[in-house]
Amino acid sequence: MQTLLDCHKACKVKVIKLNAKTDLKQRLISFGIMKEATIEVLEHAPAKSTIEVKVGKMRIALRAQEAKLIEVEKI
Repeated sequence: MQTLLDCHKACKVKVIKLNAKTDLKQRLISFGIMKEATIEVLEHAPAKSTIEVKVGKMRIALRAQEAKLIEVEKI
């Protein structure tokens, strides 16, 4: 199982599963992060424990804890 947090910069992945609780899951879905969605990893910010991703035309910054809950596979 690979999570979004395991991906490197410029990596493109497809979402397989969201392991988040109801509130967080709804928030991720509202951003377009749902099953079968394509995500591109733009940046990792190790000091702040965040990851910047691109979903469609939207850029989103996720916390490391949130990125760990998103199962992905490389495209």
